[in-house]
Amino acid sequence: MTAVIEARGLSKAFGAQRALDGVSFAVQPGHIVGLIGPNGAGKTTALKAILGLTSFTGDLRVMGLDPRSQRDELMREVCFIADVAVLPRWLKVSQALDFVTGVHPRFDRSVAEGFLKKTDIHMSSRVGQLSKGMVTQLHLSLILAIDARLLVLDEPTLGLDLLYRRQFYDTLLNDYFDKQRTILITTHQVEEVEHLFTDIIFIKHGHIALDSPVEDLGSRYQQLIVSSEQAAAARALGPFYEHEVFGRVAMFFEGRSAAELSALGELRTPSIADLFVARMQRATP
Repeated sequence: MTAVIEARGLSKAFGAQRALDGVSFAVQPGHIVGLIGPNGAGKTTALKAILGLTSFTGDLRVMGLDPRSQRDELMREVCFIADVAVLPRWLKVSQALDFVTGVHPRFDRSVAEGFLKKTDIHMSSRVGQLSKGMVTQLHLSLILAIDARLLVLDEPTLGLDLLYRRQFYDTLLNDYFDKQRTILITTHQVEEVEHLFTDIIFIKHGHIALDSPVEDLGSRYQQLIVSSEQAAAARALGPFYEHEVFGRVAMFFEGRSAAELSALGELRTPSIADLFVARMQRATP
């Protein structure tokens, strides 16, 4: 199966600062991938490289195309939503649909209009009159109406209230995603969307800290909650991270079996959010 995105030795430096340092990863078709990392980890730089918005060294192919030299062809197959509104404030909603109709051959205006009818957005409204949530809904209506193979979301719901965030992802899954499309998401709100991911990529200081299918995490990682009396015995098994939880200690293990750990305390599969914190705070990637 040909990867939708394949990076090998992807690097990008800003002066002495290396935003990406020899990163390699692949995104398979029909997957929903979370690209997760703290501020300054290299997420946005990676997305800009994928979208052909920045130079880089190494090899990067997006649907078999080089974003540096084949961006026009690539953007017929890719849609992008960022946390920063890019539509001019003076633009009317109807004019936004007119514009995309004129520039994108795979835009179906009737799909966008059908989505907007489910919202409180009026065709005569200007972007500057819309709330941040409504602007995001407008962006989403434009994206849903484009028959693209890859959707890239960069903190798409940042600053929105919980209701808008839920509506956004519900609409995305129910009205857009299918096994023929691929979605790459960066977000800081991991707890709210981790159930969507088929795969996760953790990035730290320009390096990949974890690249795994979500279904493999349960057999690879264990979270053990132990009393202070059992802490020493548990530490002897080599946790890579620990922290206190209401007078007990939560320890994270990689490669240890449930049989080794279960006698020492309460055993569970860590959530993606908890695993992210643990991997980011360990001494090495």
